[in-house]
Amino acid sequence: MLRIENLHATVADKPILKGLSLTINAGEIHAIMGPNGAGKSTLSYVLGGRPGYDVAEGSATFEGQDLLEMEPHERAAAGLFLGFQYPVEIPGVSNLQFLRESLNAQRRARGEEPLSGGDFLKVAREKAGLLKLDMDMLKRPVNVGFSGGEKKRNEMVQMGILDPKLAILDETDSGLDIDALRIVGDGINTIMRRPDKAVLLITHYQRLLDYVEPDYVHVLAAGRIVKSGGADLALELEREGYAEIAA
Repeated sequence: MLRIENLHATVADKPILKGLSLTINAGEIHAIMGPNGAGKSTLSYVLGGRPGYDVAEGSATFEGQDLLEMEPHERAAAGLFLGFQYPVEIPGVSNLQFLRESLNAQRRARGEEPLSGGDFLKVAREKAGLLKLDMDMLKRPVNVGFSGGEKKRNEMVQMGILDPKLAILDETDSGLDIDALRIVGDGINTIMRRPDKAVLLITHYQRLLDYVEPDYVHVLAAGRIVKSGGADLALELEREGYAEIAA
């Protein structure tokens, strides 16, 4: 589904990714862990197409398409979802309005009919229920006045409604208490653990992986993947720290 080869990327002319290679197949959940400054968030932004994150060398293909040649909205319509570490607030725009416009824009780009208001509300209620997010929250401006946990759950509702093929989740566990972590983890499993979907989880800690068990864990250090393994590698990182593993 996603194939990254020898990816080099810079931010403000500073090299961040330095030859990263990774392959993710449909049906797989991959976790990337690593210390601050290793390039984890940079990887997510490069894949999502954020301006200012420049690819100097290498390639990234998504279902056979050259991902790096696609505009951000084209990547989203093709089935890529990027979950942010710090979801942004959008005053004056309700969640329901934002999500219906986003979903229907993607449907039109794929040659599908837009959903009617009634059909969209059915989907929104179903996905909000999975994440235990009250529908009244979806009537409020996007993330305005939300707690950290509510923002993350709201973002998972967005993911459920958009129904992507590949979800790249950048530190989704950041700022979550124990209950919110379990709810978000259950939501990821319900929405994305399917044979035709894949997930790339970016995290500092093993705790999210108690709820969303990865098929593969990768250690990112100094802009490159330096070690890969199964779910047990996350436990090893928790015990030993990054310095020992990445040495």
